[in-house]
Amino acid sequence: MNKADLNHDEFANLWHPFTQMQTWAEDDPLIIVEGSGVKLIDIDDNEYYDANSSLWVNIHGHRRSEIDEAIVCQLGRVAHSTMLGLTHPLAVELAARLVDIAPHGLSRVFYSDSGSEAVEIALKMAFQYWRHRQQKRSKFVALGSGYHGDTVGSVSVGGISLFHGIFRDLLFDAEFVPSPYSFPDADSALAPVKDELIRNAGKIAALIAEPLVQGAAGMLVAPTGYLSGLRKLCTEHDVLLIVDEVATGFGRTGTMFACEQEGVSPDLMCVAKGITGGYLPLAATMTTEEVFSAFLGGPADGKTFYHGHSYTGNPLGCAAALASLDIFEKDGTLEHVREVSAIAKCELERFERLTHVGEIRQKGLMVGIELYDDVAGRCPYPPAATMGARVCRRARTMGLITRPLGDVIVFLPPLVSTATQVVEMLAIIENAIQMETDA
Repeated sequence: MNKADLNHDEFANLWHPFTQMQTWAEDDPLIIVEGSGVKLIDIDDNEYYDANSSLWVNIHGHRRSEIDEAIVCQLGRVAHSTMLGLTHPLAVELAARLVDIAPHGLSRVFYSDSGSEAVEIALKMAFQYWRHRQQKRSKFVALGSGYHGDTVGSVSVGGISLFHGIFRDLLFDAEFVPSPYSFPDADSALAPVKDELIRNAGKIAALIAEPLVQGAAGMLVAPTGYLSGLRKLCTEHDVLLIVDEVATGFGRTGTMFACEQEGVSPDLMCVAKGITGGYLPLAATMTTEEVFSAFLGGPADGKTFYHGHSYTGNPLGCAAALASLDIFEKDGTLEHVREVSAIAKCELERFERLTHVGEIRQKGLMVGIELYDDVAGRCPYPPAATMGARVCRRARTMGLITRPLGDVIVFLPPLVSTATQVVEMLAIIENAIQMETDA
């Protein structure tokens, strides 16, 4: 199909996520047909740096031979079989590998298809866990500015009004505490959490948080000690702790999981995005033996966890995930991330001289560059200015793709990116910001 025919069918039939389709129909969409390493290639053979890792999922680059071969090998056996009443070797092997690399105490793996579903499962597990302990706990505590996906349960614990506000009448009530980013230190950020746990003592099933970084809110970094403080408070008040490592997991912050940086072992952990190296949809909810044991019983005990998906534990996804974990070990990916993150930090210092850059937030290879109309007064651009989108469009003309969060320019390159590539990508973003904000 040629470009003209593709564009015709694109505008006639497709509905894109997080996209105002009226504006989209006025644009010339970028049609990606190929990927190679850290670059994407469009239908006209133009190359672009994939500077947001194809929505934060790609780790080892596009067309990584080890992952390609693992998927092809599995295709020669079976593409999919259900895990309802059956099992398969790769799901078993991957579960063991995940338990081996996860924070201590997480010993059980429940597969699903996306980060949102992994969170949904964690919420349902926490709710049902307390019922099996003869306690009717139905409240959840969540963080302001949190994002946990787009299904109804995950939206219920989401704290970004732009995404979640319109659906509020559909949702269950959650108790929200302020984002830790809005506080100068961990102690002050934890104070409202403690108050909430005391106020609703005996009613709270779980507290859910993104560890270290609230990604979709604009890469908001929590004060050091906040995550470990949450763990301590949840233990003291007998509340389950759910950590959403969908965005932060699999090396993005410099450790396999962000929890490791504060020595935290949660009761439930949600992973997705990078789990397959950016190849196939797969997610997992991990939990402890204590939580798992509460669901054990006879047929008449009513303790079964009635939740599942048609493609749960898909063999192709498991094959990709296992190959990805092998690459982590072979390539020393985590050490590489720490090295290039330090280089990125040095390069980002130059951005501070740009007139309209108000704040730069970084944790590993998660970077948010916030733009203001007036930096001194911390006055944002009017929404109609669409400055973040304009900067990203400008960057695209210079050979780089990323997607803004409002007026926060996101930089989340594939973890395999070399120091030279990171420097080149940031130079493009710097130039794009300067050209658009000074226009």
